[in-house]
Amino acid sequence: MALIKSVCGFTPQIGEGTFLADNAAIVGDVVMGRDCSVWFNAVIRGDVNEIRIGDRVNIQDGSVLHTLYQKSTIEIGNDVSIGHNVTIHGAKIHDYALIGMGSVVMDNVEVGRGAQVAAGAVVLSNTKIGDGELWAGVPAKFMKMVDAEKSREINQKIARNYLAYSKWYGENPPEGRELVL
Repeated sequence: MALIKSVCGFTPQIGEGTFLADNAAIVGDVVMGRDCSVWFNAVIRGDVNEIRIGDRVNIQDGSVLHTLYQKSTIEIGNDVSIGHNVTIHGAKIHDYALIGMGSVVMDNVEVGRGAQVAAGAVVLSNTKIGDGELWAGVPAKFMKMVDAEKSREINQKIARNYLAYSKWYGENPPEGRELVL
């Protein structure tokens, strides 16, 4: 069972239909929407400030979400994918964004609607990534515009897939690896 821990009078609020892997940790001032998934070894630490997560957000294995005491919060929109081993430290991420595997997103970063942060990128504090932009590198820099509609479709598909994967861990899992939505 996932670790859900109250801190300083704040108890995580987990939306209906959300999957929490057995060793995920959700702590403190965290509010998470419906149909999300928090995967193995992921940590969402709302101990020093608030973390707000929309609907159908998948936070993949090994990711860490944390904030800066009294200075930054995390706000994540709907249909956002947070790849494996991502670190998000006090950022705002708008709907349909994709944060690639192994990337780092620092304090007071804003990632626009349908934007993408490439795998392994390091987005420095106070960076503003516009809607539909792709950023990559260390430190991350603007690479190109992505098709906003395609980005939205891809992230909605990833969100649906992760919701389907979570059903494999339920009481009545499907036979085989079928994506039952």
